[in-house]
Parts: sequence; C-alpha cells; structure tokens
Amino acid sequence: MAKMRLAVVGLGMASAPHAKSLQDLSNRVEVAAVFSPSASRRQAFAEHWNMPISDSLDAIVDDASIDALLVLTPPSTHLEIVERAARAGKHVLLEKPLEITTARAADMVEKAETAGIALGVVLQHRFRPVSVALRDIIAQGRLGALVGASAKLSNWRPQSYYDQPGRGTMARDGGGVLLTQGIHTLDLLISLAGPPSEVFAYATTTPVHRMETEDLVAGALRFENGALGTVSATTSAYPGLPDTVELIGTKGTARIEGRALVAQFHDGSEVRQADDGPGGGAGADPMAFPHDHHRAVLADFVDAIENRRPPLVSGREALKVHRLIEALLHSATTRRSATVAH
Repeated sequence: MAKMRLAVVGLGMASAPHAKSLQDLSNRVEVAAVFSPSASRRQAFAEHWNMPISDSLDAIVDDASIDALLVLTPPSTHLEIVERAARAGKHVLLEKPLEITTARAADMVEKAETAGIALGVVLQHRFRPVSVALRDIIAQGRLGALVGASAKLSNWRPQSYYDQPGRGTMARDGGGVLLTQGIHTLDLLISLAGPPSEVFAYATTTPVHRMETEDLVAGALRFENGALGTVSATTSAYPGLPDTVELIGTKGTARIEGRALVAQFHDGSEVRQADDGPGGGAGADPMAFPHDHHRAVLADFVDAIENRRPPLVSGREALKVHRLIEALLHSATTRRSATVAH
C-alpha cells in the first residue's frame, strides 16, 4: 500500500513529539510539507528535522497529492483550517482541543462528516498501555458495576508559561486548565466510565498566576447509573504531581496514577502494570514525556484511513469531553448544577 502523504501545519510546542512519531512511522507516512506562518519557527524546525519546509498553507491545501493534515496550531485557528481541508478532501489529525468553544467544535465536526473526511484528535492518554489494560479489565466485567469514578490533575505551570502571548486566554485557547491540560485526564475518565449526566463545580484563578482563565477547578459528578465521582484540576500544584483516574466497582477498584495501574478485586486477585519510560508533563516543562503515545495516535489515524473507519478518538468522540468541560464551567459560573449534553 502506498504511503500516506501528510503535511504538518503549525510548529509550536507540540511539534517535537509529532516529528519523532512521523520519523518512527516513515515506512507508512511520507511528510510532504511542514508549515508555520513564522519564518523563525520554520528555520528552527529545519535545523532539527529532515523534513521539507513550506512557507505557504495555500500551496499545501491546493496540492492534490497530499492526503492529510496534522494540525498543531492554536485552538482558535482549527475551525478555519479544518473547513479548508474538508473542501479539499483532506483528512485531518488535530491537536486537542477541537476548538475554543463547544459550538465551534460541533460545527467543525459536522463539516468534516459532511465532507466525508476523517477527523482525529490527539488525546493520547487513551493509547497508554495502562489505559488499554484498564479498558480490558472493565470489558471483562472484573470491576463489576461502577459506583465511583474520579479524576485528578495536579500540574505545575510557572507564571512564565502564561506570560506567552495568548496563553490561557479565551480568544486563543478557549479556557484554562480544563481545556488545555485537564482535557486529557477527563477524556480518559469518560472513555472508561462514560460521560456523567450532571455536574456541580467551582472554578477560580488562584493568586499563583496572573491569567484570564481558570487555573483551579473542583467538581462533583453524577453518572446515569447513580455512580458518583469528583474532578480536581489545577496548574498551581508545585512541582507537579502524577495525574490519577480512579474507578470503584462492586467487585473491585482500579487506579491509574501517573504511568502505573493497580487494580485489586474482591476475590483477592490483582493486576499491576506500568508504562515503559519516564512519566512527565505535569511539571514546569509540559513536554517532558516520551512520544510513544503520540506515535500510537498517528498510527491509529493511518489505520483508520486505510481501513475506512473513524479514528479511535474521532472529532465526534472528542465532543464528549468538550461538553463535560462546558458543563463544569457553566456550573462554576452559575453556582448551580449543570446537565452534561450528550
């Protein structure tokens, strides 16, 4: 089968793990072009990676030989780029989040589906081996019926992180800790437990940071079957702690903390597993993690196009976590419980 010809659009912070992943998958993917509107970023990228550089997004979109775009630009630009790709019949793998509002995200998903292009989203926590192992445990019924499901993200970002132009603003990012950092852990939670039906939350900007959006959120969750849970997310927790997802069932409890999974069952059996390589990304360097899971996202995207199926995390699938985040922030604003749209 011929290699997929892919163009990278955007060369910000997330470009390095994707570039490593593209190198690893060079037997399946040919990088046709790499674009940034910033000449300095194009030059810096070219000094590290042997990939063809382009100074024209128009040329990439108009090139009929390019099958797909890997979009790594700020969230506020995603809708326009996906619209252009859809008109050109090009598939898109999109760095999270989908867009800066759920309405814009839903519009983008509809346009991609109408055009018949694949739209995948980089929510790589689902591809971690411990996440796959826990998904298998649930599918086997070993936890029993769900009674509790919670997630905690305790990241650290220094003020210098938010001093970057547009960082943590509604106009560029669409939100703060939930949409930029917490989205990964929340997506993993609901991929395992299903989306909650109702939430109640508080959100604030702590004195630790000067920024427009929230850097601390605490919330309660209620699921359709009556299960309860909590959400805690912050970028104020120095020096950064491993994220956790905990599921409590009628037959046992499972917990992912950082790169380790521990599941213990009422019958006395247990499962213990750890991802290879160092964890990271919770502290001052948000890119301090291995690229393995990004590579898995990209490989799934290629598989999806070759086999004419949706990516594991499609645009429509990613809308679920956007709707949860929207409900949490709506509750925090109104100081009332909020229903999670489905």
